[in-house]
Amino acid sequence: MLDKNHYCIILAGGTGTRFWPYSRYKKPKQFIDILNTGKTLVQQTYERIKNLFHPENIFIVTHEDYFDLVKKQLPEIKNNNIITEPLRKNTSTCIAYATHKIYKLNNDAKTLLCPSDHLILNNEIFPKIITKAFDYINSKENVLLTIGLKPHKPESNYGYIQVTGNISNIDFNNTILKVKTFIEKPDLELAKVFIESGDFLWNSGIFVWSAKAILKAFDEYLPEISSAFSEINEYINTSDEEEYIKECYSKCKNISIDYGILEKSNNVYVLCANFEWSDLGSWTSLEDFIKKDKNLNVILGKNIITYNTRNTIIFNQEHNKLIVTEGLNNYIIAETKDVLLICSKENEHLIKRFINDIKIEGDENYL
Repeated sequence: MLDKNHYCIILAGGTGTRFWPYSRYKKPKQFIDILNTGKTLVQQTYERIKNLFHPENIFIVTHEDYFDLVKKQLPEIKNNNIITEPLRKNTSTCIAYATHKIYKLNNDAKTLLCPSDHLILNNEIFPKIITKAFDYINSKENVLLTIGLKPHKPESNYGYIQVTGNISNIDFNNTILKVKTFIEKPDLELAKVFIESGDFLWNSGIFVWSAKAILKAFDEYLPEISSAFSEINEYINTSDEEEYIKECYSKCKNISIDYGILEKSNNVYVLCANFEWSDLGSWTSLEDFIKKDKNLNVILGKNIITYNTRNTIIFNQEHNKLIVTEGLNNYIIAETKDVLLICSKENEHLIKRFINDIKIEGDENYL
């Protein structure tokens, strides 16, 4: 039975720069069907959670520029449940905004927060995980709970959660442990040390907590954000909200929920889960989920012919231009109607630099 006190907040405001040039500012990663499944990532996220909550208890937080995209791709979501941000101030501010709106509706609210641009394949396990997380929060209200994934290999593109204890013999999908620390993306050698130690999980970026508990944490660890929202609290969920939220956002610092609260709090726990997951944070992340050809190439699209090409990602989903490659090894090729990206895999991290240089040149039509 659905619980009237359970809410879901889907975070959908990111710009998705790491999948440039396919992901653009006007239509970022969460609004794209990157894996050619027939549904965009935000649509898959909604499908994954919609049966766990009353429709009116599902909220989407996004930048104001993406309101129309959300409406087009998720027509079931009512306008009042699309929370639009006037500025990008990272996850702490958008979580504070959504939580204040929900808390004014229901002081007993418990919330699931999940990114809109992640891939989860084990859809039969996921609802059980979320149900167990809510059961735990309902029994221990002043706890901040995150979902940690069993690491299957050293991965330098993920954040990590260190737990108190060893995960080697635990009952995954049922065990909750206290968090020792959060660690941002390590280099590959350090990631190997984490895996070998047996006390690290991948950080999924999925959280479950009561509105009271997270607002209390804002009071303690991010008082400037808490104060900014307290000043406009009387206008939240009123016709004046849009006018005052801009001023509120201008007072909030740009900081993630991990840095701002979770790394400082001593009441953070993790539900240790084991299902197929990826934050799809890079072109190379596609290699884990798309069948490779005999030469270990990942081919997405039509009219692609390869000769003596290995370990290469070729993406050509937008049109019918013929792509022919010869003699390539370990490359990314992404073709759109106005941009062709050719980049070695080991330098994929430079895509952000490419984007910044394009901004400097003033060619923002390519972004």
